[in-house]
Amino acid sequence: MSGIYTDFIKITGKIKPMHAINNGPYAFPGQDGLKHLYRRIQDAGIPYARLHDTGGNYGGGRFVDIPNIFRDFDADPSDPSSYDFKFTDFLMDKLVSHGVQPFYRLGVTIENSHRVKPYAIYPPSDNLKWAKICEGIIRHYNEGWADGFHYGIEYWEIWNEPDNEPEIADNPMWKGTAGQYFALYETVSRYLKACFPSIKVGGYSGCGFYALSDGDFSETAKSSSRVGYFIEFFLSFLKYISSEEHRCPFDFFSWHSYASVKENMKYAVYAKKKLSQYGFHDTEIIFNEWNPGPGDRGTTLDAANIAAMMCGMQKTPTDMCMYYDGQIASSYCGIFDPVKNDIFPAYYAFAAFNELYKLGDEVLSGSENPDLYTASASAGSSMSSMIVNTGEQLPVTVCFEGFGRSAHTKMTRILLDDNHRFTQTECIIFKGDKIVFERPLPAHSISLYKFTEV
Repeated sequence: MSGIYTDFIKITGKIKPMHAINNGPYAFPGQDGLKHLYRRIQDAGIPYARLHDTGGNYGGGRFVDIPNIFRDFDADPSDPSSYDFKFTDFLMDKLVSHGVQPFYRLGVTIENSHRVKPYAIYPPSDNLKWAKICEGIIRHYNEGWADGFHYGIEYWEIWNEPDNEPEIADNPMWKGTAGQYFALYETVSRYLKACFPSIKVGGYSGCGFYALSDGDFSETAKSSSRVGYFIEFFLSFLKYISSEEHRCPFDFFSWHSYASVKENMKYAVYAKKKLSQYGFHDTEIIFNEWNPGPGDRGTTLDAANIAAMMCGMQKTPTDMCMYYDGQIASSYCGIFDPVKNDIFPAYYAFAAFNELYKLGDEVLSGSENPDLYTASASAGSSMSSMIVNTGEQLPVTVCFEGFGRSAHTKMTRILLDDNHRFTQTECIIFKGDKIVFERPLPAHSISLYKFTEV
């Protein structure tokens, strides 16, 4: 029989925003029938939304991307009339008014048809001017410039996946060399931090660390594989920006992966190790594009895998996770049902983790079974614990301890599985420092246990 344990008195850190997303349920004005989905995002407490691939191919021609906002590169970046903010303003308002903080990707959307003709994925012809355009965007959203806003957006990411392919001709995100990206990052990060010392700048939305799962991979040997190049790029980038000549701000490192929970946990540890090795001890690690399996969307298996990723990555050096994608029209969106304009079961993974996030302090928890994931949190007399089963039904022994000995405690269980739509299935009152029980844990399920003194 497998075991799950939590000790609410042993605080291990903070519950981190593992339940952030990319984008939102819709990006286009006029789709009033989907407004209720933004309320769902608010109810689930989703803390951040990264703005990348926003609006579909080529950023929908209107949203977020530098060429969509600053349409004529020869224009004057100090002139408000050079910018077209309207559609992005609309999107920002929807996010912020529903409690979601934007995480702004400065750059362009992936061009999956680039082999026919690439448009906006070339390096800027003038890095400093590109930085000044970014300055205008930040001033608009944070300082009210050009009839703008005071949103206080903290995270500003420089480009996306410049390491996507080792051969320049095949990269759908960056038609330049690694060195050209390094130079762009250096110029832009220095300039923006000089203009806005309080914001966080970083990048580069790396394609991931899949090569670490190949037993033959070596950091010291030049790789002929695409995934090997990802790590070569990463290490070269760190070497460049940590050098005396090119040292520049690096508040966060962002990366992507579509691997399993166990692999991604290993990759996060590797990223932390290498960042520290190059002197970036305080650089945040942001896992801002992941999805455990778009082919499973609409199922409780997808919900369980998403919840498992949140719980698993919570226990790594990762500072934030951002699921891809929250746009209802995207085939990668497992949160919202595009046919019924409603939620899929995976929505409840975000709602469940938010119950931990609201409490604040992470406490000691663990599992003896590789298919079971757990995370727990406390805030005074309120405590919660998530238990996620990504496999088939199995019996488990659950142990919760660290309660007040003199008080009675109420325990409620909220369950998502094939027969329960995140509904309460249990409520008991007990007294003592510990409760231990055995029961079958349903297949592909999320159990949220909530405790309060009574």
